Amino acid sequence: MIDQIYRKAVLTVSGQKFVENIVRKQGWGLAQRFVAGEEVDGAIAAVKELQAEGIQGNMDLLGEFVASPEKANEFAQKVLHLLDAAHAAGVMPYASVKLSAVGQGQTVDGQDLGLTNGRRIVGKAKEYGGFICLDMEDHPRVDQTLSQFRTLAEEFGTQHVGTVLQSYLYRTEADRDSLDDLSPNLRIVKGAYLEPESVAMPDKADVDASYRKLVYAHMKAGNYVNIGTHDESIIEDVKHFALAHGIEKDAYEFQMLYGVRRDLQRELAAAGYRVRAYIPYGRDWYPYFSRRIAERPANVMFILKGMLKG
Repeated sequence: MIDQIYRKAVLTVSGQKFVENIVRKQGWGLAQRFVAGEEVDGAIAAVKELQAEGIQGNMDLLGEFVASPEKANEFAQKVLHLLDAAHAAGVMPYASVKLSAVGQGQTVDGQDLGLTNGRRIVGKAKEYGGFICLDMEDHPRVDQTLSQFRTLAEEFGTQHVGTVLQSYLYRTEADRDSLDDLSPNLRIVKGAYLEPESVAMPDKADVDASYRKLVYAHMKAGNYVNIGTHDESIIEDVKHFALAHGIEKDAYEFQMLYGVRRDLQRELAAAGYRVRAYIPYGRDWYPYFSRRIAERPANVMFILKGMLKG
C-alpha cells in the first residue's frame, strides 16, 4: 500500500505542468541515466555498447497518445527509420512501439491507423529478421492492443511481433490464457501506470504473486517469456522454477531498463542467461522519466542529488 501511495504521489506531482517545465529545463542531464539520447544514433550506440557485454537491446522511440493522423504517420516513419538505421549498422532491429503513438483509435479510410502503421512497422522488422514488441499502456487500451496484436501475430508470425502483459491488472491472467493458441512471445511487467483500484491491485505482495503466476504459466505452456523486472527475489525464483521444470535458458530472457541495475544485467549475462536492456530514446522523454522516478524512491534521491550538484 505504501508503494501505491508513493507512486500515485509522484505521478500526480509530475503531471503538473510547472513541474514538467522545471524538470525539462534542468533534468535532461539526469534523464540520460535512463534515456539513450534524443536521436536514433544514440540508441544504436547504446545497443552496441551493451552487446559488447553480452547484453542485447530493445530500442524504443519515446512518444504516446498522438492526437492527429499526420503526427501518427510521422511517428511511424521515425520508427521505420530506426529499423532501417539499425539494420544498416549491423544491429538486429528489436524495438518496442506504443500503438497509440502510431494512430491507435484514429480511423483513416475505414481502418484503425494504429493497425495500419503497425503492419508497416512489423512488416519492415520481418524483412530484416527483427522483432517488434507492442507495448501495453493504461487499462482502457488493453482490449484493442491485444486484438491488434493477435491480428499482427497471425499475419507476420510471433517470431516477429510480441506484446506486454501487466501483472497488477486483475484481468491479466485471463488475457494470458486467451493468447495461448498463438504461442506468443510476451514480456511480463508489473505495471507503471496510475490505475484505479477497481482494475489494478493496490498491494505490492499481490502484484508480485500475480507476476510469478503469469511467468510460470507462460513457461509451462512452452511459450517464450521476457521477464521484465529488477526484483532479485523474482529473478531467483524464476531461475529455480526453470531449473526444476527442465526449461532451457534459451526459452526465456530477463529484460531490464537501460541505466538500472547494470551490475545485475552483467551478472546474469555472465552466468549464461539471455539479458536484454530496454533502451528508450527521443525528445518526448518526460512521461517515461516520470514513471521511472515513480517506481523506486531511490530514483528520486538520484535526481535530487544531481540537481543539488548543479
